[in-house]
Amino acid sequence: MPAPSRYSAPTCMFSAAVAVLLVASSVAALAMQRQLGKIQPVNPAQGQPGQVEAVGRDQTKAGKIEAISPALCEDMRIHKVLTSEAPVGCNRLSLVTFPYFGFDGRVHGDGEIVVMDAAAKHVVGIFSKLAEMRFPIAKAKLMNQYDGNDDASMADDNTSAFNARKIVGGSSISLHAYGLAIDVNPVQNPFVTRSGPSLKFDPPAAIAYANRFNDRPWKKARPGMAESVIDVFADGGFLIWGGYWSDPIDYQHFQAGRRLAEELARLPPAQAASAFDAVVERYRACRAGSAHASRTACVASSTPGGRPDF
Repeated sequence: MPAPSRYSAPTCMFSAAVAVLLVASSVAALAMQRQLGKIQPVNPAQGQPGQVEAVGRDQTKAGKIEAISPALCEDMRIHKVLTSEAPVGCNRLSLVTFPYFGFDGRVHGDGEIVVMDAAAKHVVGIFSKLAEMRFPIAKAKLMNQYDGNDDASMADDNTSAFNARKIVGGSSISLHAYGLAIDVNPVQNPFVTRSGPSLKFDPPAAIAYANRFNDRPWKKARPGMAESVIDVFADGGFLIWGGYWSDPIDYQHFQAGRRLAEELARLPPAQAASAFDAVVERYRACRAGSAHASRTACVASSTPGGRPDF
């Protein structure tokens, strides 16, 4: 039972009155700021005014890195996310949890993806930046929730990373199997394949985003499209965007280079982290150099031999 208050009743009443006045003045100040245009709440899903939760530094920089627990590792096996074909095991993977800005205009604290340990701190930085930018993410659940089924994850507009599988329509192991590829908002950023004169969009709902131009007269802006965050992913070491490709065109997909991934998988964890850091620093130095080289030039110069590394 709580101890009796040591304050007298008049004092408590005075404190309560002050609290009410403070709350009222705060609400009034917020309303005044909105009227003056200092706060412009926007619903990113509609591009129209709506209710938006403030995104502060504490919220957007709260990403966390954890080792894969034995229980999570076993769950990944049960749900076919971790298979015998995986080039890395749970000892080389990290669970990254992070807050993100949703299409509902609110900050969500339940973002989860699994990535290679060497890249984990940079992945935290990527998602912190996305939240600061108010770049909306529909959801970010582990692939365990979808039994490793990429089609199901895409249809659910799920942002994801590690999944031990082959590339779609091929026999090579995917960069997702290294934990060095991230798919962002698949509905807004479709996987597009060609068949003669026809194009196929996956997931099917993504056909609404076939036109990638987002600055169109008389059209509302469509948030969540990957073109606006290519630089953010490149700055975090995920230099290769699937939108660069011709067939398939994978707008949702960001990855590190394949030769780099193979090297990192062979190296001990500390050396792998240093090697990934070196790629990030090389790219950043290129962009910040006296010539202010373009992203395209710096991506090319930061990959082994300057050659395509898919």
